[in-house]
Amino acid sequence: MQTPIPREASEAFASLAQLVYAGTGTDDVLTEICLVAVELIPGADHACISTLDAHEQLRTQAASDDIARQMDKLESEAHEGPCLDSIEQESVQHDADIATATKWPKLAELTLSRTPVRGMLGFQLLDGAGNRAAFNVFSDTPDTLTKESVDVGAVLAAFTSVALAAAERHATAENLRRGLESNREIGKAVGLLMAAHQVSDDEAFEILRSASSRTNTKLATLAGKINESHRENLA
Repeated sequence: MQTPIPREASEAFASLAQLVYAGTGTDDVLTEICLVAVELIPGADHACISTLDAHEQLRTQAASDDIARQMDKLESEAHEGPCLDSIEQESVQHDADIATATKWPKLAELTLSRTPVRGMLGFQLLDGAGNRAAFNVFSDTPDTLTKESVDVGAVLAAFTSVALAAAERHATAENLRRGLESNREIGKAVGLLMAAHQVSDDEAFEILRSASSRTNTKLATLAGKINESHRENLA
């Protein structure tokens, strides 16, 4: 039987949802998720959200504290751990006490010698853009990350995936909007150059491109200046 999610957790998720849909910056939302994780997940002392780069190194996107950040570095150094396995194996990783029979011996050795961490949890994150990411939880006390910890953590990880996907959609929409605005400015400038110099659209675009290169000015920026100058002349 699945452990019911505590009422406090549901309330926290609602508050986090308000941050996401209010358009709060992604970094702030992810940091808040890590801080909430330490408060809500039984046994949790540290939490972080990490991505795996092209060089198989973990990069901390957000963390509750410096120990959580250090754990990303130790996993990268050891080339093993709950974060890496949750990403690669697409499964929840759970070790309540790394000091006894852990499947990550290299990480355990580094962790026990450099940090107070004894227990670990790792959840894969899905952001809708194919990025390799994980939500990670650590405990300083052995055997305190329980089945309940896994259940609450899984819900929080799912919420994090939704937040990342929302941020990705927002970024994509914003980039598309900017691209459309830039294209409109360039199109207007090309039209003005065609009329002013009696040239074809290709020739007008080449004039604009050449001027952009000579002045080391972005094409859209230069086009905007041409259009603004034309509007001022008409005023």
